[in-house]
Amino acid sequence: MDETLIIAEIDEEIRRLQQVRMLLSGVTAAAAVTKGATHTEPTAKRRRVSPAARKRMADAQRRRWAAVRRKAASAAPAEKSEKKAPAEKATDKNSPQRRTLSPEVRKRIAAAQKKRWAAAKAAKSTSAKKAAKKAPVKKTTAAKKAPAEAATKAVKKAAVNNFPSS
Repeated sequence: MDETLIIAEIDEEIRRLQQVRMLLSGVTAAAAVTKGATHTEPTAKRRRVSPAARKRMADAQRRRWAAVRRKAASAAPAEKSEKKAPAEKATDKNSPQRRTLSPEVRKRIAAAQKKRWAAAKAAKSTSAKKAAKKAPVKKTTAAKKAPAEAATKAVKKAAVNNFPSS
């Protein structure tokens, strides 16, 4: 038997089995295509919360945030009077005790950074100019070296040819 005939018979058998499966499961062909024949898991139902329950949850959340703000406000004056060790400073991004920089300090830092970048750019451009000046020198040394190597090869070749054979 030819391979193509065997494959065609297998495909026909698969088609027949799929039709039988659809008939037994009660799914029509159109529904099987749109739904997906292999998807048999039931979908999870969404939890429905009444408007009253949503209001209670929102109120509870507001109370929690108010307590956090009260705690942070009461801790702030006490923190100014006491100096903490560097290890005890709050580093959490959302912490109310986190320090911020004043606008003047930010401007000074930005100016210093711009100055560093300008110096780095100037150093890079001067090194590029130096490299550009040195580049032709390297080419000329390579050009001078090539004839010397050719001469060395010619001498070696002549020595091999003039060597008496035994």
